[in-house]
Amino acid sequence: MAQVELLTMAPLLVAVIGACVGSFLNLVAWRLPREESLLLPGSHCPRCGTPLAWFENLPIIGWLALKGRCRHCHQPIAPRYVLVELLSAGLWVAVLLGQPSAMGPNAATVPLLLAGWLLVSWLLPMVLIDLDSLWLPEPLCRHGLLLGIAITALLALPQGLSPGKALLFSHLIAAAAGLLGFEALSALAEKVIGRPALGLGDAKLAALMGAWLGPMGLLLAVALAVLAGAIIGSIGRLSGRLQRHQPFAFGPFLALGAVAVWVMGEPFWIALAGYAGAS
Repeated sequence: MAQVELLTMAPLLVAVIGACVGSFLNLVAWRLPREESLLLPGSHCPRCGTPLAWFENLPIIGWLALKGRCRHCHQPIAPRYVLVELLSAGLWVAVLLGQPSAMGPNAATVPLLLAGWLLVSWLLPMVLIDLDSLWLPEPLCRHGLLLGIAITALLALPQGLSPGKALLFSHLIAAAAGLLGFEALSALAEKVIGRPALGLGDAKLAALMGAWLGPMGLLLAVALAVLAGAIIGSIGRLSGRLQRHQPFAFGPFLALGAVAVWVMGEPFWIALAGYAGAS
């Protein structure tokens, strides 16, 4: 009975923590492009500037209690805030229940779990910023890449010196391949059609993904991103919401592919691709 209760409570507790992290990531996505401090001043209404009370900062509950409006100036609070908190909660639970394989078959469970939570929490503000401004912040890409290499080393080397070094080297190669491959693709598109197909931020995000996922994980994540981007882009153009040659953010699709590969693991996607090919 105690074990059943623990299994039931663990996802709920993780969801609460994930929602709290999502609340902070909302702040990151708002302040980072504006070059504002992430620490000071404290949370405040972006319209009237009034500092928020502690209960107004409660993830999801605060927004619902306020009925989506500032308690002071009564201006609407965008639903995006609560949606991001819900998404962050869901991602944290998905990582808890996931079967990641990118860090080798014998990676320690707890550090691997912490690494997954860090990855999804790192990618989420990048997605929000890219959706807002078609821009992927270089510092987040660079530091995320370095974190990926460091965490790969921490998880890989305890699995044995030889296999650990091989895993770390493969992730370094994947990071370089992601960066150079995307930059080469963009340069080729510029020569053929007269404009880059991808931004340099996408290349840096691909490098970050390679550092975390390794060669096969990066390949699978990019394939999923291209498929999802093609579907959404086609729907957007057919519906008239996306005009011909109108750029749209590709970073969210890359992040979606990265999270999908991390959570489900490479074997799942390889098997699914094989099943689809056989059909």
